[in-house]
Amino acid sequence: MSPAVVPAAVPAAVPAVVPAVVLLSGGLDSATVLALARERGFACHCLSLDYGQRHGAELQAAARVGTAMGAAAHRVLKLDLGQLGGSALTDSSIAVPTTGVKPGIPVTYVPARNTIMLALALAWAEVLGAQDIFVGGNAVDYSGYPDCRPEFIRACEALANLATKAAVEGRPLRVHAPLIEMSKAQIIAEGGRLGVDYGLTVSCYQADAEGRACGVCDSCRLRSDGFRTAGLADPTRYAGGN
Repeated sequence: MSPAVVPAAVPAAVPAVVPAVVLLSGGLDSATVLALARERGFACHCLSLDYGQRHGAELQAAARVGTAMGAAAHRVLKLDLGQLGGSALTDSSIAVPTTGVKPGIPVTYVPARNTIMLALALAWAEVLGAQDIFVGGNAVDYSGYPDCRPEFIRACEALANLATKAAVEGRPLRVHAPLIEMSKAQIIAEGGRLGVDYGLTVSCYQADAEGRACGVCDSCRLRSDGFRTAGLADPTRYAGGN
């Protein structure tokens, strides 16, 4: 694994009027990151992306999570990455893997998705006058995505401080990935401490219209194993009731 990376320093608490942008997918990790940012006192402006994903129920989950956790604002931007294809999450002709997590980069990787999301978060941060962006990237229990690695987070922060008016004028931006070195079980335990209602979240790559999980895709397997290892009840609703 890549060398450990210490996330950008954040005060234990900041005045609630200090804005931050939180990328909110509606899944387990981003809900935990929102809770962490709220605990630190930030006024959290949540950003979701409707990118043509087949698991559209996650956007409904993002709205639920943002409301339940007191987000200062929540916006959903539409950018149809399905027009480019190249991923099982945006192209219905590519099957979502269901036989277990395998080594390598899976077909559920969406080309440049996290780069695009962070760029949009950066744009909104500049508009808001926010210097802090929170993302749910995780380099331990994940599916091999290159844009979930510590090196990626470092590079995005470096880019933010080269490419923005705010940074050039003396207001540097920080990209926080507080879950980057945590296992899924550790993330869930932290969310439990923070009172996150994981029953509001949707992680499945092919959830149905009601947000019920398939139980067999990589994301479902990682989530289920995380709850089991953490010793906590899994509130996930599964299609067929399994």
